Amino acid sequence: MMMLDAKRVLETALLCAQQPMSERDMLTLLGEDTDVNAVGLMLADLQQEWSGRGVELVSLSTGWRFQSRPELRDVLDRLHPEKPPKYARATLETLAIIAYRQPVTRGDIEDIRGVAVNSLTLKQLEERGWIEVIGHRDSIGRPALFSTTRHFLDDLGLQSLDQLPALDASSPALESMDALLEPGLPLDVNAGNPSSAELPQALTPELSPEDKT
Repeated sequence: MMMLDAKRVLETALLCAQQPMSERDMLTLLGEDTDVNAVGLMLADLQQEWSGRGVELVSLSTGWRFQSRPELRDVLDRLHPEKPPKYARATLETLAIIAYRQPVTRGDIEDIRGVAVNSLTLKQLEERGWIEVIGHRDSIGRPALFSTTRHFLDDLGLQSLDQLPALDASSPALESMDALLEPGLPLDVNAGNPSSAELPQALTPELSPEDKT
């Protein structure tokens, strides 16, 4: 397959894909005559060609995909004005603890937050596809170990956990959950509790009694 034709095929496949496309799938699509280096060059060319448009080609944890640029999301949301589901502070704190301290048990999360973790909170995050059980700790009761998923990284627009905002003791609330998560995702914070937006806040040792819910 000639390079021009291969790039056109790849571009079409990426535009039509329902999920991020892995390089392995790209090689399968383009045939055995195409190698990884050639795919990399085509992806770089496509990124450049789409650089001035409203859609961009990005690399994620599970592969590559086209997505709308962040500055256009507010305008595009006019087509879907319904409000996304809201997550309570406890849910956001639990997600933050798992993301930054993984793998962790339910007991670890409770020790950090200072209150019991509702089973529905963990179930909600599992059903969203953001966390999963990756094993069990070799201790009494063999508690489940929770970790974030590659789908979680994809939804944040990240390739790896290394790209999460670094925690700094001098700045406990580095990013709001709205800012950290890719705009347009079905996630919002409780508008009645402004501080509930602070993702890394869950990792700070001091929480006021009214926050521990």
